[in-house]
Amino acid sequence: MKKVYHSQYKALGASIDNLIMDFDNIGESIKDSRNRLKLFQLDGQIINVKAFKIPNVINQVVYNFFRKSKAQRSFEYANKLLDLGIGTPAPIAFYEFKTPLLFKKSFYVSEQLDYDLTYRELTKDFGIPDYDIILRAFTRFTHTLHKKGIHFLDHSPGNTLIKKNGDSYDFYLVDLNRMKFGNMGFDTRVKNFSRLTIHKSMVEVMSDEYAKCTGEDYNRIFELMWKETEDFQERFYRKKRLKKRLKFWKSTSN
Repeated sequence: MKKVYHSQYKALGASIDNLIMDFDNIGESIKDSRNRLKLFQLDGQIINVKAFKIPNVINQVVYNFFRKSKAQRSFEYANKLLDLGIGTPAPIAFYEFKTPLLFKKSFYVSEQLDYDLTYRELTKDFGIPDYDIILRAFTRFTHTLHKKGIHFLDHSPGNTLIKKNGDSYDFYLVDLNRMKFGNMGFDTRVKNFSRLTIHKSMVEVMSDEYAKCTGEDYNRIFELMWKETEDFQERFYRKKRLKKRLKFWKSTSN
């Protein structure tokens, strides 16, 4: 087992170890799908433990020898985001379990963050108080990511937590294992909005605010952002239809 703690949590290492070793039997489950999320009490606070699904056999070899695990990347990227002044739940530790040849289980541990909503709620309820203010603030937050060279590849509705702070709003990224860092061209920056919504009205607002942030032409931004949004939706539903057909084919061939 490989384990790495944040320096602030080393003293609690044994307690965190116990939670990881007994993960299946204790804790409050908040997500139980491909990856599992549970909440635990630790030293008077609530922590979040994400258990990543064991990869397929090929990726078990890849992660064992050639590539950092999702848990390690989540931990390292969280630290890097905080160093750059970007909000994310504070990282605590990561764990990896391997055999001599194959990569097996991995866990990412972070502080649980109290928040008011996620971006996803903005896509479902246009009557949220301060709706336009929040959406424009989110757009400015994304622009800040881009200025700092942060390309969040999973910039999707459930991966930004939003917390009201007086008269303003703070934003926190989660699901951190897919990121790139470096200068981003115009097309890449605008395409980074493509997974966030199906609503043209939201794309219009984000395009308007991004134009204000960058000084670039609104029409140029909107046309590309809406095209990339439609293209992403087409790919998403094409993939969904294909999975449905494969599932039907498998059921009828048995």
